[in-house]
Amino acid sequence: MILGRVAGAIHSTINHPFYNARKLLVVEKIDPEGLPAGDYLIAVDVVGAGVGERVLVLDEGNGARQVLSSSDGPVRSVVVGIIDHVELTRQAS
Repeated sequence: MILGRVAGAIHSTINHPFYNARKLLVVEKIDPEGLPAGDYLIAVDVVGAGVGERVLVLDEGNGARQVLSSSDGPVRSVVVGIIDHVELTRQAS
């Protein structure tokens, strides 16, 4: 699972039929404290996330296909949750 922040959406006029009626989001990877991790990914949105929201992304093809109920869909990443709060616990050394 990857923590991320939605940076925007992707719109296309020509795409694979699998993506018809599906929303694609550009997700910037972040660390647990909310700071940019220096990378991004494109993910199918199944939770209705919007720009600026922190999200949880499943970035594994087979798992993404299971979430989308497709045995052969051309997909790798899917937004599976909107993050309300991250609580960090520090271990004593």
